[in-house]
Amino acid sequence: MQKIAVFTCALVILAMAMIGTVGAADTPADHIISVSGSGTVMGTPDRVTISFSVQTENSDIKLAQSSNSLAMNNVVDALAAAGVPRDQMKTTDYIITPVYQDDKGVFSSKVKTYQVTNTLRVTLKDTNQTGQIIDTAVNAGANQVDSIQFMLSDAQAQALRNQALAKAVANARADADTVASALNVTITGTNTADIAQSYTPVAYSQYNQAMDAAGAKFAASTPIQSGSITVTAQVTVTYNFR
Repeated sequence: MQKIAVFTCALVILAMAMIGTVGAADTPADHIISVSGSGTVMGTPDRVTISFSVQTENSDIKLAQSSNSLAMNNVVDALAAAGVPRDQMKTTDYIITPVYQDDKGVFSSKVKTYQVTNTLRVTLKDTNQTGQIIDTAVNAGANQVDSIQFMLSDAQAQALRNQALAKAVANARADADTVASALNVTITGTNTADIAQSYTPVAYSQYNQAMDAAGAKFAASTPIQSGSITVTAQVTVTYNFR
């Protein structure tokens, strides 16, 4: 009798487990609609980074370095006098390149000159100063303007991101409502939501300051327009329905 009772109890437990499994398979949580939405907003850059270089060349490497140092110090001092804080100026590259006498390159044993290139990156919080700062650096001795990149501050990037996300979610919900209506079902809630966001800075690479035939800078100020930055957000949302 004890064995029969144990066997009967095991059958009851097994039957209850099977009923629970069937019930879980039929829960409304398994009824979902998955949609993706995107949102885009435009913003005006409020930050800009400019990379300047001073390049000097001399057969004597020490003279090439000293003339480069003098010119770059002049550039830094001129930028500081124009109102650029020194903590917004940063050296990003310092390169010494041998120039060989013939086309054999590094396989030649004779070096004609040495090129010294010192690159300074400047960050401005007022994009309207871009042209003025370029002119200041070039007139002080910078002979290369390598790149100009307009960006968003963290605060503005976050504000635009929020707007783009709100648009993306609204577009996703509109699509879900359309699908639910076509299927003749009712959305009862949100199951999951995944988000992604990005923006691309406006960049001008290998920008060249205008020179005349004699190599002198033009007197006219440099016009630089920042343009607009596009911030895009994507969401993928799954909705429960019945």
